[in-house]
Amino acid sequence: MPPMPPVPPPLCLKGVRTRLAVPTACFSTSAARFANPPPKRKGTVAPPKRGTRTLNVKKGKSGFTQDTGKRPVQGERRAQRKRIVLTNDNALEVPSLKDLSRSNALDAANEGRVMGFPADVVDALRAVDAFKPTQGWSLFRRPAALMRKETMQLVGLMKEVEGAAKDGQQRKTIRRVLSGDRMSGKSTLLLQGLAVATLRGWVVVNLPDAQDIVNAHTDYAPLPKSSPPQYTQDTYTANLLHQILKANGAILEGISVTTNPKLPLPLPANPTLKNLVELGMVNPEVSWPVFTALWQELLQPGRPPVMLAIDGLSHIMRESEYMSAEFTPIHAHDLTLVRHFVDHLSGQKSLPNGGVVLAATSRSNAPTSPALDHCVKVAEALQNSPDNLPRWDLYRNVDGRVMEVLKGLQDPKTTDLDVIQAGGLTKEEARSIIEYYAESGMLRHQVDDGFVAEKWSLAGMGNIGELERASVRLRM
Repeated sequence: MPPMPPVPPPLCLKGVRTRLAVPTACFSTSAARFANPPPKRKGTVAPPKRGTRTLNVKKGKSGFTQDTGKRPVQGERRAQRKRIVLTNDNALEVPSLKDLSRSNALDAANEGRVMGFPADVVDALRAVDAFKPTQGWSLFRRPAALMRKETMQLVGLMKEVEGAAKDGQQRKTIRRVLSGDRMSGKSTLLLQGLAVATLRGWVVVNLPDAQDIVNAHTDYAPLPKSSPPQYTQDTYTANLLHQILKANGAILEGISVTTNPKLPLPLPANPTLKNLVELGMVNPEVSWPVFTALWQELLQPGRPPVMLAIDGLSHIMRESEYMSAEFTPIHAHDLTLVRHFVDHLSGQKSLPNGGVVLAATSRSNAPTSPALDHCVKVAEALQNSPDNLPRWDLYRNVDGRVMEVLKGLQDPKTTDLDVIQAGGLTKEEARSIIEYYAESGMLRHQVDDGFVAEKWSLAGMGNIGELERASVRLRM
């Protein structure tokens, strides 16, 4: 029988049992149940309980909701919408840019060049609200514009007015309607006419937006003893007088009142036209009699020529938003300011000292005016294809008063009232304006014939607004 193996000592067995034992612990939920909840994080919101409202609205003592934001003051939204920036410090100064001046404003050699506006002209144009918020003035160092062929056509008409005055001939009153596609530069063309008139010492009277005259946003009242009834807009007329004074202050200050106008308020001793305008500015209730007295003074012999302009012509070629005492719409031609303009546009009234009556149409913000559209189409056809004149659409209503005002556009023998078509730029003009973009630092591309042809084609054969968009605003 083999011998038995030795029995290990108890100490060694105790160590083996220790290594083979499985650690155990008692299970309890008391600590987690009675422990303090963790602090909530700032900015987190617990999900709403079922059946409760989730909108937490704090109310004031009166029970109404408290306004947590600052409300814009009266007129702040309108000022922001119409804010115009005329300079960009980040744009480069163009060393080759020359300014328009009194001596070179009528020079035919400016055609195809980009010309800048002097500081005093910019102030005058800003005073009459000639700049538009949709134009790209804020992209460049200072205001400048291309002297395109349509601009030189308008400048030639102004030169003709001044030439007739120097030769002792009968001074002309030239009337033009600016037409064209959307973004073709009609408002800029009107602005250039105002700039040249300011440089040449003309009296500038501009109605910047015809919509503001007829949209019933200003007070109005019937004109006493007017038949048929006419309606004045005292506040708007007072603001217009203020613009006229800011743009033509130096001219009005040097002309004395000679007609002895009968006004409800007295004038100072030895008054000038500046004193007359200031009277209507401070007292809106007499603004229309003051405006008529000012216009009579400007028609006296020896006075400077007048540039009378309006933008958004279609707004005044229909019924306005105003209502008469019988609660019927008031036609725009029954408003005194509109009546004053259309009388000069139609030729019923003239400017004895010479001048230009300029009206720009609009395609971006324009109500329907079938009579105006038809007359403009006929005038354009007379210039391009006289044998193929458009016919009137019998299914559209015609406004007889508008047709009477614009009947000169349909007469091929009439030259005083005509249309200036703002078409596309030529490739030479497009190259000139694109080079100006590049020199201003707004276009980082080599300007060659291929690049100019590409942008000219993308811009709809030279539409200047589309050309600016394709070259500067939509850079890749």
